[in-house]
Amino acid sequence: MRGPIQEPWRLFDASEDEWRGWGWQMRHRIREASDLAAVMEPTAEEAAAIDALGDRFHFVITPYYASLMDPADPHCPLRRQVLPSLAELSDPLGLADPLDEVAHSPVKNVVRVYPDRVAFCVANECALTCRYCLRKRMVGEQEWAMKRRELEEGLSWIRRTPGIRDVLLTGGDPLVLSDERLDWLLGELRTIEHVEIVRLGTRLPVTLPFRITDDLCELLERHHPIWLNTHFNHPRELTSDAAAACDRLTRAGIPVGNQSVLLAGINDDAATMKQLCEGLVRMRVRPYYCYQAQLLEGTAHFRVPIEDGLDLFEALRGRTSGYAIPLYVLDTPYGKVPLQRSALVERDGDHVVVRAWDGRLWRELNPR
Repeated sequence: MRGPIQEPWRLFDASEDEWRGWGWQMRHRIREASDLAAVMEPTAEEAAAIDALGDRFHFVITPYYASLMDPADPHCPLRRQVLPSLAELSDPLGLADPLDEVAHSPVKNVVRVYPDRVAFCVANECALTCRYCLRKRMVGEQEWAMKRRELEEGLSWIRRTPGIRDVLLTGGDPLVLSDERLDWLLGELRTIEHVEIVRLGTRLPVTLPFRITDDLCELLERHHPIWLNTHFNHPRELTSDAAAACDRLTRAGIPVGNQSVLLAGINDDAATMKQLCEGLVRMRVRPYYCYQAQLLEGTAHFRVPIEDGLDLFEALRGRTSGYAIPLYVLDTPYGKVPLQRSALVERDGDHVVVRAWDGRLWRELNPR
């Protein structure tokens, strides 16, 4: 694997100040195969996949993240997360909405699975698009653009639903919003007496760490208690810039956790997962969840048999700190199920039966 590029801004004919500006990064994102020329020559298969799939699920990468990819290795674990693959066309089992989120939405963009908390999708854009994205049905799609009127409708529903004590701002990525829009949104939530906690789900510390500015951290600090979960999947993402972004957040009093996804060929071996999680702990980021990859359209090549995931996390026990071992979970329309031998009810052919938090059983299609 190639080491970090020195002065990566030179690849994009930018100054270091421009490179470290999150606005510049967003404006200069890679959207075409030809845009990759600054950092690498895509393989013929990658170029064909970009042409075939770029419109089906938007192809967008920040210059920062592109500079971390290994140009000589088509199996680079960062490259595989963000470059389209023709394997996405070979997934007859995948679903557009495997968690049935639309059916769990009392109003547009608010998803309620549990009695006391909601996910509030406040943006339909990310700094880059991950090929395994759970919400690829909406990311970058105009019909899911979050207009202020729709945000106000979501806030109004939360305001008149006193059982909601915990609100997760997600999307897309909530940190693509301007400081002004984010300040307004958090301020509105803070006027709702029964909302005790606000959480942010964001991948920007990984994909665009320059977004985590001192101004942003001061803004978030004004609206405490704020918690934040980010999304590192591989040790190569643990850069000095990412570490600095997480440090700014924790110094502002914001606990930072990590939610990774178990991905075949990327982090599905114990050595890589151990290196990732121990690196996160060194950065004061708590490995929180590792998700089983969903039965999502176009992602069969990423999915790992659940039994293999159980073996992986059992292999970490006793070999690293407990802080460095995330909870392995399967998200279902009934909520998250911790994947432990005790939660696994049975293997039924190509399905795994698991028990949800409220006792209901869920059959997950998960071929060996």
